[in-house]
Amino acid sequence: MFDTKNEKELIAIGQRIGQQLQKNDLIILTGDLGSGKTTLTKGIAKGLEIDQMIKSPTYTIVREYEGRLPLYHLDVYRIGNDSESIDLDDFVYGNGVTVVEWGELILEDLPSDYLQITISKTKAGRSLELTSNGVISAKRLEAILNAKN
Repeated sequence: MFDTKNEKELIAIGQRIGQQLQKNDLIILTGDLGSGKTTLTKGIAKGLEIDQMIKSPTYTIVREYEGRLPLYHLDVYRIGNDSESIDLDDFVYGNGVTVVEWGELILEDLPSDYLQITISKTKAGRSLELTSNGVISAKRLEAILNAKN
């Protein structure tokens, strides 16, 4: 569990997460509209050594970025449970890291090993709860929690 007071701290947590990620890692981001999913992804991108400006993929569904590893940033809110409208395999089994905003909508179509990050608004800022679902994501979560700031 991480608590942040502002956007800068949320990005820093994302960077810490991104530094630990490896090829084929899958991150599911959940949280209300405006909770900070894209802001956290900006930090993850920094941790993956991506210099490009990260934009929400709300209308494009997928944005790809190049860094230490490719980042596939998806927002599946608009496709709902119609995951067949995009070829998820290209991203989840690609050569990079996949971050899926609203991924809980299509969990049945995703690999069973993923790290879920739930972002909640609090009076002081944001609270992040990280949950591993599988052996690989458990290792990644341990690395994130043990990483030095």
